[in-house]
Amino acid sequence: MKLVEPPSCSSLSSIVFIGRNRRAQWVAQEQNGLYGGLFVSRAQAIKYALFENGQHSETIVELPREIELDMGRKPDITATRRAA
Repeated sequence: MKLVEPPSCSSLSSIVFIGRNRRAQWVAQEQNGLYGGLFVSRAQAIKYALFENGQHSETIVELPREIELDMGRKPDITATRRAA
C-alpha cells in the first residue's frame, strides 16, 4: 500500500467518532475537528480512522445516533497544544 500523505494527527491518539449521517453515508470525524471524511462503508471509515489516529482502535467510538461531518468547525487549539 502506498501512502499519499502522512496522518493528520500527532503521535498521541485522539478519539474518532464514526457513524451514519442522515443520508446513510458513513462519517468519521476526530473529536476536535482536526480531520474527518465521508465514506461508502463502515470498513472504510474505520480504516481511515485507524490510519489517522495511529492504529489505536480503542479510541474509535461508533455512535448509535446520526453524526454529520462538520468541516467548517474550527479545531480546539487548546486541546491540540495540550496533546503536543
